[in-house]
Amino acid sequence: MSAISVPAIRHRFAVVDGVKIFYRESVPGDADAPTLLLLHGFPSSSHQYRRLMDAIGGHYRLIAPDYPGFGHSDAPTSTNEGGEFLYSFDRLADLIEGFVEALSLRHFFLYAFDFGAPVGFRLARRRPELIDGLIVQNGNAYREGLSDTARDFIALAPGDEGATEQVRQLLTLEMTRAQYEGGTSDPELVAPDGWTMDQHFLDRPDRRQPQIDLAFDYKSNLTRYPEWQQWLRDARPPVLITWGRNDPFFTEAGARAFLADVPEAELHLFDTGHFALDERLPEIAPLIAEFVDRISARN
Repeated sequence: MSAISVPAIRHRFAVVDGVKIFYRESVPGDADAPTLLLLHGFPSSSHQYRRLMDAIGGHYRLIAPDYPGFGHSDAPTSTNEGGEFLYSFDRLADLIEGFVEALSLRHFFLYAFDFGAPVGFRLARRRPELIDGLIVQNGNAYREGLSDTARDFIALAPGDEGATEQVRQLLTLEMTRAQYEGGTSDPELVAPDGWTMDQHFLDRPDRRQPQIDLAFDYKSNLTRYPEWQQWLRDARPPVLITWGRNDPFFTEAGARAFLADVPEAELHLFDTGHFALDERLPEIAPLIAEFVDRISARN
């Protein structure tokens, strides 16, 4: 990566099971460049990867979709509002698998952040042949990685008194901003664009119920942790872990837990919070590039 390369970024839609999925795609100079599938978190969208795409998209094909109910993708009416679309992590994984097929992606490096971990690990379990390597950034797959705050939130159930209101509180501007700035070493390095864009979509009437549905479904991921850990042990994919150690939801213990199943994984901890890329992109982007180059040269 000695030469400077400014990528073109295309903004497109793919239709999967009747749902329009928006995605961003960098166009590298080399048509055979490695592909990275970037899966976003909550309450964000592919917008969170715009700086990473600018930084390394000239060397790799980076593809970042918005899940249904997020960003610029469709937000079908939830079954809880009389619609036919079920917002669950299983369903998100179904549609991302369909998205991969729609783009004819044969193999790629999977970048799993936050919600991208439960979506991405489901995909990896179903289609292990697709995964060239795994990049995990504050994407939890271990019970020991859950903070007390996260455990209490995950335990909420729709029938619990006040539970829905607690979820709604998470969708406010104050909480959205806190997710970006919390745990950072220098909040001035975190641009307000991220939480402002997220809140723009969260405030749309058609976006609230999908987020509530997914919040209550998050506990389904915990029952899958043993499956994902078994996949790591069996498949032994190359793994790069870059983790904001001050994350209030997913703790440093969750990052270190990966080493029990893939001892050869590379672990890098940063003094920042949940959205580690926003503050530490200059350090994380070269790690990603070196990892992708090294693994690609092996294959």
